[in-house]
Amino acid sequence: MYLDELNPEQRKATNQIDGPMMVIAGAGSGKTKVLTYRIANLIDNGVNSINILSLTFTNKAAEEMKSRISELIGEANSRNIWMGTFHSVFARILRIEHDKIGYPQSFTIYDTIDTKSLIKTIVKEKNLDDKMYKPNFVYSRISSAKNSMISAQAYLRNEDIMSQDKQYGRARIGEIYLEYQNRCFKAGAMDFDDLLFKTNILLKKFPEVLLKYQDKFRYILVDEYQDTNKAQYLIIKALSARFENICVVGDDAQSIYSFRGANIENILNFKKDYTDYKLYKLEQNYRSSSNIVNAANNIIGHNKDQIQKKVWTSNADGNLIKLIKTFSDNEEGKVIAKNILNTKIKENAKNSDFAILYRTNAQSRSFEEALRKLNLDYKIYGGLSFYQRKEIKDLISYFRLAVNNKDEEALKRIINYPKRGIGANSIGKAMLCANENDTSLWDVLSNQNKFGLKINSGTSKKINDFIVLIKNFSKKVENTDAFELADEISKLSGINNELLIDNSVEGKVRYENIQELLNGIKEFSENSKENTDQEEAENDTFATLSDFLIDVALLTNADNEKEEDKDKITLMTIHSAKGLEFPYVYIVGVEENLFPSQLSLGSRSELEEERRLFYVALTRAEKQATISYTISRFRWGNIIACEPSRFIEEIGSDLLEPIENTYTSNRNKNKANSSYKSYTQPSSFNKLKFKKVSSSTTSNLSNATDVSKIKVGINVKHQRFGKGKVLEISGQSPNVKAKILFPSFGEKQLLLKFAKLELL
Repeated sequence: MYLDELNPEQRKATNQIDGPMMVIAGAGSGKTKVLTYRIANLIDNGVNSINILSLTFTNKAAEEMKSRISELIGEANSRNIWMGTFHSVFARILRIEHDKIGYPQSFTIYDTIDTKSLIKTIVKEKNLDDKMYKPNFVYSRISSAKNSMISAQAYLRNEDIMSQDKQYGRARIGEIYLEYQNRCFKAGAMDFDDLLFKTNILLKKFPEVLLKYQDKFRYILVDEYQDTNKAQYLIIKALSARFENICVVGDDAQSIYSFRGANIENILNFKKDYTDYKLYKLEQNYRSSSNIVNAANNIIGHNKDQIQKKVWTSNADGNLIKLIKTFSDNEEGKVIAKNILNTKIKENAKNSDFAILYRTNAQSRSFEEALRKLNLDYKIYGGLSFYQRKEIKDLISYFRLAVNNKDEEALKRIINYPKRGIGANSIGKAMLCANENDTSLWDVLSNQNKFGLKINSGTSKKINDFIVLIKNFSKKVENTDAFELADEISKLSGINNELLIDNSVEGKVRYENIQELLNGIKEFSENSKENTDQEEAENDTFATLSDFLIDVALLTNADNEKEEDKDKITLMTIHSAKGLEFPYVYIVGVEENLFPSQLSLGSRSELEEERRLFYVALTRAEKQATISYTISRFRWGNIIACEPSRFIEEIGSDLLEPIENTYTSNRNKNKANSSYKSYTQPSSFNKLKFKKVSSSTTSNLSNATDVSKIKVGINVKHQRFGKGKVLEISGQSPNVKAKILFPSFGEKQLLLKFAKLELL
């Protein structure tokens, strides 16, 4: 019996059938196994698989769970489980109920590139300063509002939000938000946040729809509950309200996504939402050595806001946490790369056994350079996805327009690619006409005479030819296999020939990428119908291009790994590393004001999230965790002095093994000695026997700000952020900090001894 594979606490959680329950799962404690076995056990106990909803944060996790459930109880029993990411499951519901919210069933899902492109267009049309209204910033504000269930209309009515935007010098973001939503609706498009936002509206506005899905989803399981935002929380709360057979699994100690709206209170307050809930704690770690587990416990023990647990392991003690100190960030890259090479040789390890984790993407440069020089293969996790390459986006835009003629971003992208003599000026006139008539760009181009579009006859004919081409594709969408139609579009659109005649190396690669895309669609066509819900299988004798586009639009970073990337050293931010594990993990740049981030030092809650982030980084390691920090770093065009992070001290000296930095030659040491003044470690570090090296602040710091002259209310200028106003002074010498409002960047908290502010 598969339940015999579980430890006592895992088995208790798996055996509960009815009622609300929360499983607090420490790092490496087998939470995925509990979720998987619990679903299998529900079905074995008579629950119909069609009544089970299981929500994850990656498609990969969902597929792995579904495959494992099929192995346990058979595919026939598991195939009708609704299992997937929040976005994929709710996109599915929205396509079924599309008419109730006024969208076409084949609505487009805009990715972040589409979203930012549309925002950029709106900013330009409104003649706003594109430096103040940068697409990234505006998108972030809109996304945050949607995840908090604030509509564009509510945004404009909210005095606090509008006042904040005005303070930042961006008083018209609400106006952009409203226009953005209108344009998406006209284009029959939703962005990722809309998939949650619109689902909430659907369930709230149509009680009969809510009742339908409450009845359908009688048993709900949610993975990584600590990462849910307000929109996700409200959907789960609504769907589970009738039967309250809800199981949430997560770890408050790994709540690290507040920047994208995740609310740790969702898991901390679960007991208030379901007063008769049962709590299970999975505290045995199967992943890491005992020393790594103990170090992680020491770290997270410094947080106040947490559900108490004591993670333990029966694994061997293993190595101590290695600690490396270097002179500079460039040297840090070289030392880590050399250490990886030595470990590979000594332990007969593969590249894929290693991960370098950093706080910010900008830190990757020195490690990339060092790994290349040692011929060590690596991959940047979360880099440019295959589906974001230009040639792939171009062809997929043809697919999107064929499926949804009103998809404005796809239309603008391909109407003159390959070149067919339709200029930007003509499209600009058509867009202006569409806005004036409150209709879509497609409608104007398809009915030029009706809307009085004034362009020359030659261009008009070319536009008509393009419209006819797309309409011919559209006629075949629902009755043609996805691969057959995709192959036809790649040829008749002209993209195939365009790339085929490009004999450059880049051109050949692009052509090969197009062929790889078509191969992927063929594979999708052959395999896609295995997991179709009975209710949706009426006409599904083959997979359509619409089905493929849904699948592609909802891919997450974790779903994009290609076979050729399997045996490479992984470089990634710690946020991206959550849920992964590696035998050897390097946590780099562990310095004050970098990790923890300088921006987190203003409040306990923000600092505690940084500590949870460090906890996540440490618990990715199975055999060996190595921490590195440097005593000087090149940032914002200057060399700044650095000091080791408080998190290192919190591990405890008994679990740390300082490693001598043997990379630097005597010649380089002498050179370093002439450039660096003496540097004193915090007292707790004196117990650690590092190899003695001279270090720290460069002569550049002699021009540091005279802290005594910085007062609240004065205007200052920063080399990177420009002009700003001092709002608040805090801290004691020599670590005085100032909160400063920079119109172009918002509020920043700076350590004055390094800020180099110019008084105005």
